[in-house]
Amino acid sequence: MRVLIKNGRVIDPGNLDDTLDLLIGEGRILAIGQDAGAQGSAGRVIDAAGRIVAPGLIDMHVHFRDPGEEYKETVETGGAAAVAGGFTAVCTMPNTKPVNDTAQVTRYILRKAEMARTVRVYPVAAVSIGSQGKALCEYGELKDAGAVALSDDGHPVVDSELLRRALEYAGAFGLFVISHCEDPALFARGVMNEGTIATRMGLSGIPNAAESIMVMRDIALCELTGTPVHIAHVSTRESVRAVRDAKKRGVRVTAETAPHYFTLTDAAVAHYDTNAKMNPPLRAEADRDALLEGLSDGTIDAIATDHAPQSTLDKAVEFDRAANGIVGLETALPLALRLVENGVLTLPGVIEKMAVNPGRIIGHPRRIAVGSPADLTVIDTERVFTVDAKRFRSKSRNTPFEGWTLRGKAVLTVVEGNVVFEDL
Repeated sequence: MRVLIKNGRVIDPGNLDDTLDLLIGEGRILAIGQDAGAQGSAGRVIDAAGRIVAPGLIDMHVHFRDPGEEYKETVETGGAAAVAGGFTAVCTMPNTKPVNDTAQVTRYILRKAEMARTVRVYPVAAVSIGSQGKALCEYGELKDAGAVALSDDGHPVVDSELLRRALEYAGAFGLFVISHCEDPALFARGVMNEGTIATRMGLSGIPNAAESIMVMRDIALCELTGTPVHIAHVSTRESVRAVRDAKKRGVRVTAETAPHYFTLTDAAVAHYDTNAKMNPPLRAEADRDALLEGLSDGTIDAIATDHAPQSTLDKAVEFDRAANGIVGLETALPLALRLVENGVLTLPGVIEKMAVNPGRIIGHPRRIAVGSPADLTVIDTERVFTVDAKRFRSKSRNTPFEGWTLRGKAVLTVVEGNVVFEDL
C-alpha cells in the first residue's frame, strides 16, 4: 500500500529541511515535494503537520538476549521496543548464549527478525570464539551470514596482538570492530565510578583510566592497521580527548555515547539504585560535561542506547551483586532532544547522531531521497509524557528514568514502507 505523509518538516541533515510531502510505496520513497501526492494514488494519507519527518533512527548498540536469555528480552520484544522508540534499525551485540560467533547464530537472529517484522536487525558478531579473547572467529563466514561488524562487547579484548590480527583480518572483509574498552586489572571488583560518592557508600570504584587506557591502545592499533575502530559507550573525559586527538590525526576512529552518560552522573546511584548500575559506570559531572562537548564538536559521532534488559531477579539484590545495564530504546529519543533544549545540539544534529552517522558507520546509510528505502521516523517534539516502565514494550523494566517527565516522542515509525508503530 502506498502511503502519503503530508505537511511534515522533513529534516535530512545537509540535504533537506523544509515542509514537504513524501509518497512511499514498494518499500521505497517514490516522490518528495509539495506535489508528491500527485505522483500516484495513496492508500493512506498521514498528516504530519507540526511534526518532524526524519531518516529512520538507527541504534548501533543493543542487547536483545536472544538466543539464551529470552526471559529478559527476545528479538520480537526488543524489536517492538525499538520501533516504539522511533528506531528503524538496530545492531545486536553478540554476547548471547551461545555467543554469536558462528554463521548459524547470525542466521538465527536474522530469521527471528524476519519473523517479527518490525525493526531491521543488523547482527554484530564476536571478535573471538566465545568472546574469550583467545582465538579469532571465521569473519568471512560471519559476513556472508549477515554480520555488519565485530565486537566482544561485554568483554574487552585484552590481548593486543590478538586485536591487531582481528583488525587486519576484519579489514580484508570490509568489516570494522566495535571496541568495549576496559582494563580488567584496573576494573577489578569495582561496581561504580571511583570517587567521593563511592567512598561514602562503601562501594569499590572503577577509575576513568580503566576505560581510557584501552581507548588509547585501540586507537593505536587502528592507526597501525588502518581498519576502522568504533569506540562503544564512551563515558570519560579522557576517552573523549583521546578520540578527538586521533581524529585530528586522521585516524579512522568513531565513537558513541549513550543518553544515560550525558544525562546522569554517579549521583544517581547515591541511594543504591541498581537501575542506575551499568558498565561503564555513570561518571562525574566533569565527565558528563566532556561528553556534551564531544557531542557538540563532532568528536562523538553517534548516540546509541546500549539497551541492556535485565530481569527483576538480576536487579532486586544488593548493589554490588546486581547485574549491569538499563533499557534505553523507549527513552533515548526524548533524552537526546533535551540536548536541543540545552543548546548542545541542533535538531538536525540530533538526527545526524541517531540516524545519519550510525547508518554511515555500519555501511547502511539512511537518507531521504527518491529511490531510498522508506525507513522513516516521525517525531512530535512537543509531546510530553511521563516514563512508566510498566508500559514499555521491552520485557524488562530496568530504567533509572522511571517517573521522569520528558518532552518529544516518536509518533510514527516506518520500516521498508510499512508502518510498524504509530501513536499519532
